[in-house]
Order: sequence, then C-alpha cells, then structure tokens
Amino acid sequence: MKARVLVCDDKENFTKLFRRILPEDKYDVTTAEDGARSLALVAAGDFDVIVTDIRMPSADGLAVLREAKSRDADIEVILMTAYATVPAAVDAIRQGAFDYLAKPFEPDEALLIVERALERRRLRQQARDLRRALEGIHRIDNLVARSPSMTPVVAMVQRAATTDSTVLITGESGTGKEVAARAIHNSGDRKSGRFVAVNCAAIPETLLESELFGHVKGSFTGATSDRRGLFDEAHGGTIFLDEIADLPLAMQVKLNRVLQERKVRQVGAGEERAVDARVIVATNVDLKARVGSHQFREDLYYRINVIHIALPPLRDRREDIPALAAFLLDRHGARREERPEGFTAEALAALVQYPWPGNVRELENAIERALAVTDGPRIELEALPQEVSTMLRPRATHGTETHLSYREVVDLARDRATREYLIALMRELGGNVTEASRRAGIERESLHRLLKKYGVRSEDFKQRG
Repeated sequence: MKARVLVCDDKENFTKLFRRILPEDKYDVTTAEDGARSLALVAAGDFDVIVTDIRMPSADGLAVLREAKSRDADIEVILMTAYATVPAAVDAIRQGAFDYLAKPFEPDEALLIVERALERRRLRQQARDLRRALEGIHRIDNLVARSPSMTPVVAMVQRAATTDSTVLITGESGTGKEVAARAIHNSGDRKSGRFVAVNCAAIPETLLESELFGHVKGSFTGATSDRRGLFDEAHGGTIFLDEIADLPLAMQVKLNRVLQERKVRQVGAGEERAVDARVIVATNVDLKARVGSHQFREDLYYRINVIHIALPPLRDRREDIPALAAFLLDRHGARREERPEGFTAEALAALVQYPWPGNVRELENAIERALAVTDGPRIELEALPQEVSTMLRPRATHGTETHLSYREVVDLARDRATREYLIALMRELGGNVTEASRRAGIERESLHRLLKKYGVRSEDFKQRG
C-alpha cells in the first residue's frame, strides 16, 4: 500500500520536486498551491505525511499543522521554511510537527526526512496495534497469553483465584511460575494480604525450619530474640514456595503437617499456633519421578497437587511472543525518558523464531539488553543478543512469517533486501563508501545512514595490508 503524501507550497518548483523524488511505486503524492486548498484536502483526505511551506496565501503552514493534528494525532507534518522563519518552525515542532526543511535543501535530504516521518507514523501505528493486541489477549495481572496452549492455563489461574486450595505450578525454568502465582494471589480475596515468595533451594538446610516457621529466643546459638517465620509473614495472604522439590525429606514431613493442620510450631516453642496463609508451590522437575525414586514424599505430593497448573515453554507458545515483547518493552521502557516505540519487522521475526531455552525470563533479559543499547525509535535486529539475531534466516521460507501482518512482512522483505544489497555493494567495492554512493545513485551521507541503520560496517570490507 502506497504512502499518501500531501505537499503544500505556492511555488510550483517545490511541488514538482517532491513528485520527482518520491518514487511512484511507494508514494501517492497530492499537491496544493495555497493554504485554503491545503486545509480542504486535509479535511477531506487521509494522508500519512504532510509537507507544507510555513508561508502561503490564505492560510499558513501552522494552520495546516493544527488542522491535520486535530483530525489525526499520528499524522506527521514537515514544515518548509526560509532561514528567516526557522524560529517559527522550531516552535511548530513543539506544537507537534515532525521536523522542518530549511530552504534551499538537497533532494536527498527531503527524501530522507519524508522516509523518517513515515517510519515514525508506522511506529506509532505498530505501537497502537500492539496495545490493541494486548487489550485483546487474556491478561490476568502480569500473565500475558493469547496462544491456544495458554488457554487452559488462564482458565485454571482464574479458577484457582476463587479458592483457597493449594496450587502446584510446574514448568521449565523461566516460564513464569511466580508470575502465575502472583496472578492467582492478586486476583483473589487475599490480594490485600502479603505475597511472600520463598526459593527453597536458596536457603541452607540448617536454616530452613527457622526461616519458614520462625524461632524463639535461645532455641539455638545466635537466636537472640524471637523471630516470626515466613508463614507468619504471609498470614492473611499467600506464601509461594518455589523449587519445592529441593526441600529435604525431614522438612517435607513438617511442611506436610503444616498443610494438614494449618498450624506452625516455631523452633524451640512448646505449642503450635494457627496460621492463615494460602500455599502455592512450584517446581521445574518431575515430582512424580521424584516420588518414584523416594526423593519426594508421596503424601506431600498429593497434599500440594490439589490444583495443578502446567506452564508450557515459550517455544510452544510463539503466538504470545509479539505481545509479550510489547508488554516487556512497555514495562522496562517506562524507566527511560525516551524509549523505542516498537521493533523493526526483522527484530520481531527474530524474537519469534528463536527457541528461547530460558523461556520468558530469557526474553525479558533480551528486551532489557536491547533497550540499553538502543537510541533510535525502534529496536533493531542488531540490538538483540547475538544468539537471537543470528537465528533470522536470510530469506523467508514457506510459513515462516505468517504470524506477522502484511505490512510487517513487506517491511521485513525490504529490510532484508536492503541489507543484502549493501553487503554486496561493500564487498564488491572493498568498502569504498564514495564509490558505493556513486554506484547506488545516492548521496554519500545518505549511504552512511543506511549502512549504520542496517549494521553494515564499511571497514569490514576493506583489504588489510
């Protein structure tokens, strides 16, 4: 689909210039010779980018800017101005204009600024589409799901939130077991109470009982005062016992009794006391196999396996990756003053194709890394970890990009073709940017921008002496 561009200028040579430099196969160009005609076209049309002179008969470029933005906040407006009115153009940017061109300007400069404006409009549309996608998916707390494999998970989380039964969450490391546990807690009647997360594998065996159930003063060396346990901390709320399979057998016996009686005994105390804590446990191992090898108590297994939620690995829910990536970008990008608005089609395709052995946790780390190294409006393929970016095959195969929209597939094909062309050009000309720009028919500075955008380093192709 062609991008619609409106060019407004009372000087015919400028409207003809844009008709010449904007390729017909990519742009549908409409022109207006004065302010009144420009306003009428803006009111009647549906443009992606408007290029307008500031000074025109009957209505100026600022009026065109205001009218355009009142009808479509995402439309990008570029102002053309003589040097004497540059301050007015700068003020217009504060009012929402994308940028300005100071007359006289080079054709390549004008083409580049229109392409950048169109890219930002597409970015905003992509961000809006992703937000709509997030609104349309199953969302409980921070649990993001739209794939068929997550449908039973969402249903079970919703059901678990309405009860006080013990929940067993299983899944590979990094699949989001704690996220699911928090979703259950935050969606239920106990959401006003505390959510206490405990990694059973991280607490030394000698301290486990004291940490979970507390101790009284003098019960052992170093017990200089009474101390509440984590079950007490979770009173009225939820305690989440992660890596439950790593509990020593002796501790399993005590936990089983706590779950049965709903009472805890502090280390050194003579009496038990009631505790009201909802229990959710999680593991990334096969507990049934542990029971069979006598590493996990059978009675405790059945005690915790009242409601079972099995989280699928991320490789089995690839439909969720674009929405998850958008969610994580929004969450981690909130800490930045300026943040990318989305991903290039190529970067998004790489995220979907990568198998994610570390699951959602690895995806989250990849998004954080990409944010740290990205200064532009979109996260590029090169900003992703190498093991992710190298997964992208140079050419699409049947069915590879069916998860993308038509526009994203077209953008992806263009990006791939452009990068392959730049690599071939640099290889043939030994990294000579001046000769390459002559061969490509574009300005040297424009070629430099393309090389930077697509991660092609001219020095990599120069012969070493």
